[in-house]
Amino acid sequence: MARVKRGVTAHAKHKKVYKAAKGFRGRRKNTIRTAKPAVDKAMQYAFRDRKRKKRTFRALWIQRINAAVRPFGLTYSRFIDGMAKSGITVDRKVLSDLAINEPASFQLIAEKAKAALAA
Repeated sequence: MARVKRGVTAHAKHKKVYKAAKGFRGRRKNTIRTAKPAVDKAMQYAFRDRKRKKRTFRALWIQRINAAVRPFGLTYSRFIDGMAKSGITVDRKVLSDLAINEPASFQLIAEKAKAALAA
């Protein structure tokens, strides 16, 4: 049997890790012993934060909606309740965008929600 030298395979595997570790500081970018665990941990953070990003944006939209309905004498929860009672089905992302870019349209929605709460 011929002897197999593994340098090519090992080099290719290391190259993949170094590419992923680009931008890291110190030995974490150019030493396989420190780069590999650093890259593994970075991948864990990336996976976790792709899920967390959705939560963060939803929280931001809710804060913006809450701030936008306060001048109409409503809180966020009362506003959402009023929207449900009036049959308006607009998601939070769009509501947040309306509150920022189309205040007149948002005001109409807020007034309808407030009217539905009173009825």
